[in-house]
Amino acid sequence: MQLYLPIAEVSINAFLLLGLGGIVGFMSGMFGVGGGFIITPLLFFIGIPPAVAVATGANQVVASSISGVLAQLKRKAVDFRMGLVLLVGGMFGSAIGIWVFARLSVLGQVDLFVQLAYVFFLGLVGALMLQESLRSLRRSKKPGQPVKRSHVHTWVHRLPFKVKFRASGLYISVIPPMMVGGLVGFLAAIMGVGGGFIMVPAMIYLLGMPTKVVIGTSLFQIIFVTAFTTVMHAVTSQTVDMVLALLLIIGGVIGAQIGARLGVRLKAEQLRILLALLVLAVSGKIALDLLLTPTEFYSITPGTLP
Repeated sequence: MQLYLPIAEVSINAFLLLGLGGIVGFMSGMFGVGGGFIITPLLFFIGIPPAVAVATGANQVVASSISGVLAQLKRKAVDFRMGLVLLVGGMFGSAIGIWVFARLSVLGQVDLFVQLAYVFFLGLVGALMLQESLRSLRRSKKPGQPVKRSHVHTWVHRLPFKVKFRASGLYISVIPPMMVGGLVGFLAAIMGVGGGFIMVPAMIYLLGMPTKVVIGTSLFQIIFVTAFTTVMHAVTSQTVDMVLALLLIIGGVIGAQIGARLGVRLKAEQLRILLALLVLAVSGKIALDLLLTPTEFYSITPGTLP
């Protein structure tokens, strides 16, 4: 069943979009990521213009994250105080990212910049996550070997403006969480991602949060940052396609509930390894597309003249 997308100005199969939304929602519920780092490249691959893919992908992340948070709330696995601190930084970062995105659109460099950003951030984070997760898995399989805790005192714990986060069992400065939130907000605006692929490892290894509350807290912050990003894109560049967003949302909400239930059955180390492999796979695919000679040296896509 073909549907015409008015803002993207292309015709796409409706069931394909529902399936893409379901896949992203499934990952949202299982890993605690918004899924934008998957949905945006997938939209590129099926012919959605980059600007529309980024803005509308952020819209879909909102719905998947809400569904994932509701599942995590039943397990009491959300640190609301930490989520609010992350949110403050995320709003500032998102505002800066919206401005940069608008400037790149004027220069006509959005597509290339987004693809390079995906390759760099996903490749770096995926490699670090995979290395640490494999190390933790090996340690857990050796009886008699002390397992290193993620909650250790580092330079983060010596910074001023400390606040007690009871749900996470932490007493740390608000500066590192705000910086993490700011980076995630910037990436949400530029790349159309929720930023969970950055936030989840940062919360575990930098802030020392226990894994059981990381997923829910990450999704809580992602909801508001990506919602703000979507509204700003709609206002500044009119690149949010609501027909496309609706189909992605329907699939995403269903997929998130399934992912949350399956994620409970897997160990924390296994979840992190799966997420790392997924991140590296996406990074590799985008890098390959940039390096290979295209079948068509130029193409004409719908757009508007300034």
